[in-house]
Amino acid sequence: MLTAWVEQLLGFASGALETIRANEYYPTMMAWARAEGVEHCGGSLDLAQALAPLIWNQTPLVRRDFDTEPLAEPQRDEPCWCDSGRLYRDCCARVEMPSVIPGHLMWMLSLREWRGETLKTALDSRKAPPQALLEAGIVSAESGNNGRAQQILESLFAGDRDWAVLEEQIEPAFEILVDLYQERGFHRKRAALVERVMAEGPGFLRGAALERLCLMHLDSGDLASARDAFQSAQRTLPDSPSLAYIEAMVLLHEGNVGKARQRAAFWWRRLSRQHHLDPDQLEFIAELADDPQAALAEQVIHSEEALAGPLTALQALLHTQQRPPRLELAHSEEGALLYEPSSREASLYSGWADACEVEIDEDAALGFLGDPWVTAPQWLQALCANPEWLDAPRVMQALTLALASRFGSLPWMVDTFFTPLAERYGFWLNQLEDAGGSFSWHDADNATLLRTGLALVIGMERGAGQEARKLAQRLLALDEEDSLGLRELVIDQLLREGNDEQALAVSEQGPEGTEMLGVQMGRVLALYRLSRREDALAVLREVYSANPYILPILCEDRPRPARLGDDMPEPGTRAEAWQYRQLMRDQWLASEGALDWLARQRRALS
Repeated sequence: MLTAWVEQLLGFASGALETIRANEYYPTMMAWARAEGVEHCGGSLDLAQALAPLIWNQTPLVRRDFDTEPLAEPQRDEPCWCDSGRLYRDCCARVEMPSVIPGHLMWMLSLREWRGETLKTALDSRKAPPQALLEAGIVSAESGNNGRAQQILESLFAGDRDWAVLEEQIEPAFEILVDLYQERGFHRKRAALVERVMAEGPGFLRGAALERLCLMHLDSGDLASARDAFQSAQRTLPDSPSLAYIEAMVLLHEGNVGKARQRAAFWWRRLSRQHHLDPDQLEFIAELADDPQAALAEQVIHSEEALAGPLTALQALLHTQQRPPRLELAHSEEGALLYEPSSREASLYSGWADACEVEIDEDAALGFLGDPWVTAPQWLQALCANPEWLDAPRVMQALTLALASRFGSLPWMVDTFFTPLAERYGFWLNQLEDAGGSFSWHDADNATLLRTGLALVIGMERGAGQEARKLAQRLLALDEEDSLGLRELVIDQLLREGNDEQALAVSEQGPEGTEMLGVQMGRVLALYRLSRREDALAVLREVYSANPYILPILCEDRPRPARLGDDMPEPGTRAEAWQYRQLMRDQWLASEGALDWLARQRRALS
């Protein structure tokens, strides 16, 4: 009954609004209510006439600078305000509304409809109710109008609004706006909003910002800063249920599955005593305590309704796939190993390309000429209906790249997608190794297989570091030119495993150059750990000459962050030094005396 009323109310209000915008005067709107509004009220003229004045009274009018022009409710013995000619007591006063009409309804609908300068002026007027802003932003975002949603929600944070009295609107608006900034690539705006909320916001909003900051650090791989942000959030909002799964995420990024399970159990015991907690949240925390990786993976898969079914089907497909057919390989006269797609593989890829509609960027190590996730529901369904497509390396390449671009930063997604793909890819890699010969990126269609391997390394790096490192080393042995830039990743992982001698050996192989900051700094750290301080200093001098930002950014406890774009930072820049700090400062901290030694060299070299 209530659902039907809500549909009637929205239909009536939307039709009334269209009429009001054409002629912002009450008689015109009242005439519409009698002629057409009745259809939205189940044929009841009395309900349409009683509803019309209530809707009119809360409608902002452009001609009045977005103020309303409310009618005074008549006394019982006065003529009814619907202009029926009857007394109020005998007309609209007799009509009982099925439910309360939200006082912000017409503002919300207006914000959804206004465009351009009108919308901007309406928002600048600061007359829109906060709940109308929140709901209009949510509806706009859900309907794909992200620019409108962002503009509307930003107005909640504009000027000198008292955020403390807007708790019901400001916290969900903050969460949605941060997501919009992330989705639309407005990383500076996202960072600025988080920083402003942390500096000026009330406690509940600072806690939400700290939680977001923690997730942002996890996305960028800065685990030390992520843990600092989590601990600050824990002090600010000690009973927030979201802290349970944020801590699980931090621990899984740190590779500590057992501790993640233990802490989730602790949170369940603590939060289960709070009777106001949502039962669904408590059930999810219990699932975290049982299997944190599976719980988080399932949450990710089901986070978007349109993708939940196709991704679940893909997961099942990958875990049941058999060994792929052998590749057709050849050798050049110089002995180089060559791969070219067979006619069957080309035909299989053609089917995939028709479904995906987005091509690989052949000029880049990773990437597409567009966003493959726009058409993901259709290509996921098509792939699951045609599993033989995975026999084609180009399809494997595209699928692995797409999955790495979306899930590569989430360590709990490794077993879901990347482990079975890596097992399948391993059969081809064995064949390449058995065939012998150099396997250059620039020969034949070798790049397809190498690019697939790189995407798998990226997908597994955070959740299965040793497996990712072993795969990267196998690829390095095939492609000695290191076209994929895997040497730095291998060195970093070896240092994390404590294999300093092997890390040093890898750093001294292959192409050298001061522009390879991660390789050079990996060599410095390995030499330091091996107590070869003079050799370490000699390499450090080369690094400092190429990038003078590296020492201050690595040594200082809280340096000013650098803005990182989507592309790799330019060699010698502050951004390059900041990226290295995010990836590897924890290893310098874990090496006894290493940062103090760096600080001394910084003073000597400055």
